[in-house]
Amino acid sequence: MKNKKSYGEISDLNLKTLIVLSRAKQSVNKREQKIIKEAGLTISQFGVLELLYHKGDFRINEIIEKTLSTGGNMTVVIDNLERDGLVTRYKDPKDKRACLISLTCKGREIIERIFPLHVENLNTVFNVLTKEEKEMLIILLKKLGGA
Repeated sequence: MKNKKSYGEISDLNLKTLIVLSRAKQSVNKREQKIIKEAGLTISQFGVLELLYHKGDFRINEIIEKTLSTGGNMTVVIDNLERDGLVTRYKDPKDKRACLISLTCKGREIIERIFPLHVENLNTVFNVLTKEEKEMLIILLKKLGGA
């Protein structure tokens, strides 16, 4: 039998909670990545296309904020999406120094094709929880995240 080191009841429970939360996130991400990868996209690219599809055009700094990405990474993601003809940039009419990022027809077609598969996948993942459990999980995660 292995010697289990204890850091105290509460600390041990906190460590276990972190491990379970991390494994759950990893499991959900793995399932999510499968569908997105099959469409030839990265998670970050999918996030940008999904944001633009559902919320409209944004500046790069707004995309970074809304997708919780880093500046350097997002520039590469958007450059690659633009190279592949999925997004386009145009001057912001309210501020000529800034650019807005917009979906192209090709980008819209891709997100319209894969988003229903994404939703179906999420339904499969989260259907192990009751409606009440999902609502409670949202409350708990917001509390944990300080939202």
